[in-house]
Amino acid sequence: MAPYRYRALQPTGTVMEGVVEAPSRQDACRQLDGRGLIPVKVECDAAAKRQASSSPFALRFRKRERVSHAVLQEFTHQLSSLLSAGVSLSRALQVLSGEAASSSAQAIWKGLRDLVLDGWSLADAMSRYPHVFSSVYIAMVRAGETGGFLDLVLEQIAELQARERELRSRVMTALIYPAVLLALAGVVLTFLLVFFIPRFTLVFDTFDAALPWITQVIVDASELMQQYGLFLAALLIIAAIMSKRWLDTEAGRRFLDRKMLRLPLFGPLKARFAMTRFCRMFGTLVGAGVPLVNSLMVARESIGSQTLTDTLNTTVEGVQKGESLASSLRACPELFPSSVIEMVSVAEETGRIDKEFLRVAAAAEKELDRRLRTTVSLAEPLMLFLIAGIIGVVFIGMVLPIFTLQEHIK
Repeated sequence: MAPYRYRALQPTGTVMEGVVEAPSRQDACRQLDGRGLIPVKVECDAAAKRQASSSPFALRFRKRERVSHAVLQEFTHQLSSLLSAGVSLSRALQVLSGEAASSSAQAIWKGLRDLVLDGWSLADAMSRYPHVFSSVYIAMVRAGETGGFLDLVLEQIAELQARERELRSRVMTALIYPAVLLALAGVVLTFLLVFFIPRFTLVFDTFDAALPWITQVIVDASELMQQYGLFLAALLIIAAIMSKRWLDTEAGRRFLDRKMLRLPLFGPLKARFAMTRFCRMFGTLVGAGVPLVNSLMVARESIGSQTLTDTLNTTVEGVQKGESLASSLRACPELFPSSVIEMVSVAEETGRIDKEFLRVAAAAEKELDRRLRTTVSLAEPLMLFLIAGIIGVVFIGMVLPIFTLQEHIK
């Protein structure tokens, strides 16, 4: 049962307001009909919304419900198509919940439909599932509901999701080979220190001779791994867990973000990826009819870098004060190159801001793909050189004492 605040007409024609307890909005309307009242407005009480959305049981239940990016993209596209065809929002959500491929998706779509029927906006309903709908997704839906072009915004979101999935796939594909090489280097080094070097050490001990310093370092490292290997592994796991918890905090995320942006190769790639997402999102919102300031505020949240997001605060404030978009973007040189600023300036004069930002995003995606390929092509030989260097140092360190064994044998 939940409280529903209503406004209804009495048989005498006077307006009556009050609160009624009912399981759903439809039941609340039926109760008013039974009293001889004509419902004018029936909506769930705001306090009840907050209580329902903060219920520990509800939060635990929603946390278990997850859908893949592909399922969410298909849902967004189908919902846009149904709304464009004139189907009501509640009816469209009911259709999609019946066609859902998984039980989790079906439960979430049905939950959205029930909340919409209870008088919630779609954006407020989606905010109850933050693990499914991102803040950017919800902000775009809210802007579409406010402007009356929800179907268009949903179609733009679906296209944006498809492009981001493709770009994310290219990034992950580019990182697979270096990651495999790095893992291989760790396995090879562990094998040498734990299994291979101890057998050589037995040979050296029989001659009781002083070992070269590089050999002694390798032997000491091997003994450390044998005696305290499990302890070191447990220590690393604990450190990883503690680091993960700290990085989940606001301070940890900002620290990691700043460090990653300062890396020689990865930093520029991350900044270019952030600019691509911002331009794609901003152009999409402006093209959908969202006001300029609202588009900036929503697109700012899509960057994925808190450090770069903070730099756009000055841009938003400048536009709110009446400055041009191009001059406001000059405050973010680490995100927008001077060439992009000039293109934006021309686009403002011609009234083609949305098309220009989408064109910049497309060009930046191609440039990002080229840089990724170049970075990976450099990373592969560097990783191979690292593995060869590690194995080479261990081999040389273990072979050096063999040249002196003849003297001890004599």
